[in-house]
Amino acid sequence: MDYDLIVIGGGPAGYVGAIRAAQLGKKVVCIEMERAGGTCLNWGCIPTKALLKSAEIKQLLGHVTDYGLSIEGEVKFDFAKIMGRSRTVSDKMAGGIEYLFKSKKVDYVVGKAQIQSPADGAIKKVVVKDAAGKEQVLTGKAILIATGAKARHLPGVNVDGEKVLTSREALATKVLPKSIIILGAGAIGCEFAYFFNAFGAKVTIIEMLPQILPVEDAEVADLLKKSFIKTGIEVLVDTKVEKTEVTGKGVKMTITGGKTLEADHLLVSIGIEANLDGLLGAGLKLDLDRGYLKTNDRYETSIKGIYGAGDIIGPPWLAHVASHEAVEAVEGLFVKGKKPHKVVNFPGCTYCQPQVASIGITEKKAKEQNLKFKVGKFPYRASGKAVAAGDPEGFVKLIIGEPHGEILGAHIIGADATELIAELGLAITLEATTDEISTTIHAHPTLAEMIHEASLAAEGKPIHI
Repeated sequence: MDYDLIVIGGGPAGYVGAIRAAQLGKKVVCIEMERAGGTCLNWGCIPTKALLKSAEIKQLLGHVTDYGLSIEGEVKFDFAKIMGRSRTVSDKMAGGIEYLFKSKKVDYVVGKAQIQSPADGAIKKVVVKDAAGKEQVLTGKAILIATGAKARHLPGVNVDGEKVLTSREALATKVLPKSIIILGAGAIGCEFAYFFNAFGAKVTIIEMLPQILPVEDAEVADLLKKSFIKTGIEVLVDTKVEKTEVTGKGVKMTITGGKTLEADHLLVSIGIEANLDGLLGAGLKLDLDRGYLKTNDRYETSIKGIYGAGDIIGPPWLAHVASHEAVEAVEGLFVKGKKPHKVVNFPGCTYCQPQVASIGITEKKAKEQNLKFKVGKFPYRASGKAVAAGDPEGFVKLIIGEPHGEILGAHIIGADATELIAELGLAITLEATTDEISTTIHAHPTLAEMIHEASLAAEGKPIHI
């Protein structure tokens, strides 16, 4: 046997799980088909944040006069350099993961892995084929599958990387689209809508559900929609696509009501599907749940000794959740007495401007569950720090359980929302109440004071509204 653990996939679940196992003194190998960091680091979370920062700066420069400054002439940009910086950031971070593997004594193999294990309980065997077709066989006590997910395609429409894109192709483009239709208004769709619009593209975003960011609180989604419309983005909700065709000029779509839309490009962001292609050798079968790996309370699949973590085991499809699941799976496997737990509370973040972040249940969910609750809400426009920084758009909204005052949900839209949400995640973990938050002194002036004020608002005693 070569290894205590063979990890297949080098994304946020795979590389974190591999490093944690190594920290526990185990001999580990991590197999990645492309490059360490997986989709998140190379084609998702990290490169998109680099692009969004460029968009944010571009928009800020557009109204520097508000800050008493001036710029002579038009703010110019080099779109190819913007995209190039994004790739440079990803390359740097991927190199960082490779360094971590080396320093933690994790073996790293690049290639396509296929599990060819014998019966349950036997030594696990994985065959790895590199880009040149050369094969090597690795054996181990256990396998952690962390192969993630890939973009779901629109049926009947070929992703050609030119007129029809997924987020991956969008991250590789060197030319700014003059016009683009974005199908799907989840986090990916909204982030790209903000990015392309910031640099002057004509953007139309389509969502079949009643609101953009369908998993978020309705008030948050409504404010983001209004903000998008104000910046020139066309937002269509409750809208279904009836027909899509690729033309010589671009893409033509027929939507609800027979209306026709045309654009140079189409970005498909309608969700993801499990990446299981070629993973299992002949005679091997793993139980699935809606197309994703089915795992038990120890993250073990239907084959003993084979585990799963991250996007491959289903929603929520978030990098930080994937990392947490991988650590739980590895510690459950190698730490005596450790009982892994499934993720219940987790933050969700969307990095357009204004930013959106949330944790726990929405107001709608609280009503559907017939919970006794109250709402504490505080607007950015009443925050001295937000107004001084020129970021008065947004609010903090807390869903508070009664009669004890525990945090059931937290929803933030506005500047640095994705940073502010961490305090509320900790509050939920510690089962803190609004009384404990409101009696905790928050520094002034900070955006974090709004959490303090929202807690006071829930008790009917806000100071600044």
